[in-house]
Amino acid sequence: MRVVELAGIGPGPFAAMLLADLGADVVRVDRPGAPALGIDPATDLTNRNKRSVLVDLKSPHGPATVLDLVERADLLIEGYRPGVAERLGVGPRECLDRNPRLVYGRMTGWGQEGPLAATAGHDIGYIAITGALGLAGPADGDPAAPANLLGDYAGGSLYLVTGLLAALHHAREHGRGQVVDAAIVDGTAHLGTMLHGMLAAGTWQDRRAGNLLDGGAPFYGVYPTAGGGHMAVGALEQRFYDTFAELLGLTADQAALRDDPARWPELRAAVAARFLTRTREEWTAVFTGTDACAAPVLSLTEAPLHPHLAARGTFTEAYGTTQPAPAPRFSATPAALRRPPALPGAHTAEVARDWDTPALTDPAASPHRKV
Repeated sequence: MRVVELAGIGPGPFAAMLLADLGADVVRVDRPGAPALGIDPATDLTNRNKRSVLVDLKSPHGPATVLDLVERADLLIEGYRPGVAERLGVGPRECLDRNPRLVYGRMTGWGQEGPLAATAGHDIGYIAITGALGLAGPADGDPAAPANLLGDYAGGSLYLVTGLLAALHHAREHGRGQVVDAAIVDGTAHLGTMLHGMLAAGTWQDRRAGNLLDGGAPFYGVYPTAGGGHMAVGALEQRFYDTFAELLGLTADQAALRDDPARWPELRAAVAARFLTRTREEWTAVFTGTDACAAPVLSLTEAPLHPHLAARGTFTEAYGTTQPAPAPRFSATPAALRRPPALPGAHTAEVARDWDTPALTDPAASPHRKV
């Protein structure tokens, strides 16, 4: 599968990386100049397993060169503001005219239409208006931003990839491509489908830390330990809670407070007090290998060292960098890290040969160039 990625930031590159990890031949069309966020391209892991060509879309021959690539591609990914690709001459009409089987993926925050479509934005704003940001944080404090994982990557990249693959299946069966409009606000809202169902059923309160899964229950939350670390507890089911309470050292009377939500503050205080008697490492040793559903809260640098993740190879060392390994896993066609992050323009001649697009190295060679 061949993919053209028009260089951008955030969810578009991550979606293209996921396709590249799964074996697609992804060619990233980089523009001349420094990267948008100032990240060294050699350490931008979202560009792993890709190849890069340099094309100036604002030059006279730029759009024609990209369309030569499009003619040979299955998918295209762009993350410009609505209307920008059209102004550059590489919008859906131009691309689908050249390649009717192409699936054209559009990755934006607000979507292609609506009052905010033309305005700038970032992950935190997208998850704010969908209700997702308001879920995280203490009841008596401010909402907490979960980096850019929830909006950009969960609500954005993963929905774009799902849409692209579904549309590709249709294109291969019917011979017709289409446009996939993946908006982060749409995907993030969709992630909350179960919660909206619970809200309608009266089993979810529309406030932070007031529910079973948002820290409202003392047996589903995060607690500090002696020495500054934290433990995460998810002992929802009674049998798991019983194991947790026993290993934590709660008395029978304290453990029984679970059955009376009005006394959950007492239970929370008892659990918190117990956790403060030992360090995170000591509690980890207590709970490891049990069904207590308690785990240490690890940092990004600590996570690769966790014994379970190390045994599974969830993280890997490649090209001098510790990084997440490709996911998910396949029994017959395992994914692999085939290439380090692509440096801008490093593969221009190689792609020109492999994709039979001589205009990449000689604009005058394009059969479709404007005279």
